[in-house]
Amino acid sequence: MTHRFGILRRFRFNLPQRIAAGLLALFLVQGLWLTGHQTLTDRDYQYARCGRETWERPSALSGYFTTCGNIHDGILAYRMAGLPLTLNLLVEKGLDRFRKPEDRVFQDAGGEVRASDLSTWELRHQMPYVLLLLRLPFLLAGCVLGGCIWWVTRRLYGNLGGYTALSLYCFSPAVLRLCVAPNAEVLAALGVYGGVYTCIGVAHAMQGPRRKWRPRIVLLTVAFGVAAASHIAALPVVALLGLALMLWVAEGRRSQVLPVVLAAVAGALVMIFACYGFSPDAFSYAFRSQAGLLWFSLDPARRFFSTLGNAGITIAAGAALALYLGLRRSRYFGNTTPLICFAVLIVLVMTGAQGSPWLWALPFLVTFAGGVLADAYEGPRGRLAMAAGGAILVLQAVFCLLSLPGLL
Repeated sequence: MTHRFGILRRFRFNLPQRIAAGLLALFLVQGLWLTGHQTLTDRDYQYARCGRETWERPSALSGYFTTCGNIHDGILAYRMAGLPLTLNLLVEKGLDRFRKPEDRVFQDAGGEVRASDLSTWELRHQMPYVLLLLRLPFLLAGCVLGGCIWWVTRRLYGNLGGYTALSLYCFSPAVLRLCVAPNAEVLAALGVYGGVYTCIGVAHAMQGPRRKWRPRIVLLTVAFGVAAASHIAALPVVALLGLALMLWVAEGRRSQVLPVVLAAVAGALVMIFACYGFSPDAFSYAFRSQAGLLWFSLDPARRFFSTLGNAGITIAAGAALALYLGLRRSRYFGNTTPLICFAVLIVLVMTGAQGSPWLWALPFLVTFAGGVLADAYEGPRGRLAMAAGGAILVLQAVFCLLSLPGLL
């Protein structure tokens, strides 16, 4: 049996995977419900127009990447927003071959409207799913991030820890709002979370044969690239966090850690260059626009933990922190890593471009809560801990559902 089919054979979709898939399905349903109660906004128009321009044609303005200018606040978000619209437009062009002339979306060159003069925004009446198409890539990215959280927490903490972390994530109003609007935050959160834990995976692989390094380093480069193309400020953050954790883990191989991280960073820069269509001017503008400037503030943490919709997450985080400080058995690498990452990210604010680094911290917060509570589930009062954890998850789910429009 080849290695590729061996991997497929090892894949299992048993009860734990089904429960996780059910939670992600509930997350997707909530996102679609929110999308169904939204209307198109000026921000949607910007992402639709400029996102399509990144795929279909260069800017009509000489010297600029799009008519929005040289995008510096997350080129990947514009590309993801524009891709479904561009693909849908190509489908409409193909279907026009089978429509009556008067029913065609694109008129002949001799008609009143030329195809080259139309934009997705101007075709919104012929394309009734524009609002959904704009949001679907970000909602799917949120599902991928949830899958990453499940994969990490289940491997580290077992099924119950994975269920706890994934439930807190799937019923987070902040995450849902993040995933039902065109923005770069969910992509940056995916890149940072994936980059940190891939760094740890690479450090573990460095204890074994070199043939096991390569696929993990490629995955690390992709994660860094997603983070960097979402927000250029996310690249140094994830690279420094990953470097520190790799130095912690890679005993006996520490001299090789820095070259691995630098190679991944170089690959990430190449990915950004490709996202800018290999345009040197547009690519260089991301570094000349002060989009990577960061500062520190406690206001994001204060706003998050004082919001009623986050009550369950706040209680879970407080209980996890108390248990972490009080129980020696909970203070190990698997729990300490997400706590450190959360503490670093929650105080960051972007000053050079629009961004919300505190949202990048939420996956680490639910990972930390899931890990510490999983330790409590296995303690001498495990049943009591599981009852308390279940009550917290129900509370968070109720507050999240109550925040959805149209349910009451």
